[in-house]
Amino acid sequence: MRTLLSEAELHAGVQQLASEIDNHYGPRPLTVIAIMTGSLVLFADLIRRLSMPQRVGVVQASSYRGGTTSGQLQVDAAMMIDVKGRDVLLVDDIFDTGKTLDRVSGMMLEHGATSVKTAVLLHKLTQHSVEMRPDFVAFEIADEFVVGYGLDYMDMYRNLPYLAVLSPAEIESTAAESEA
Repeated sequence: MRTLLSEAELHAGVQQLASEIDNHYGPRPLTVIAIMTGSLVLFADLIRRLSMPQRVGVVQASSYRGGTTSGQLQVDAAMMIDVKGRDVLLVDDIFDTGKTLDRVSGMMLEHGATSVKTAVLLHKLTQHSVEMRPDFVAFEIADEFVVGYGLDYMDMYRNLPYLAVLSPAEIESTAAESEA
């Protein structure tokens, strides 16, 4: 496993992300919604660094099911808080194809959000499937499969305090262990 971003680099990037969001919204109240589960660590760190009054909530979305390539997107908004008439900031771990943020952003507008902005830890420099781009980005990365700081492979590695790239052997080994 190769470290891509250290714990210190991640904390500095999240602080910079929070500063950009604070500068954009100022003291206006904000509804911050985490796209679970990958954004859990980022979300917890980010909301503690934002200075405006906040309401927080979650929505579950997933397109990776036991692999390293994106599949069918499933969204479960059962736990989502009311966004009608509110400024919403969606927080996600990674912008890869863009399908997740595009779809969930549309859902927020359908539910009556006044505005929707997006913040991601990672913007993968690859071919995206949608026109939209995230409004706030902590880091841009190459097209590699990464784990740690909330991101997983086969529900493993989320607890790493740094961001790492798995080798093909580690991907194979993790897949074999999860099947056992």
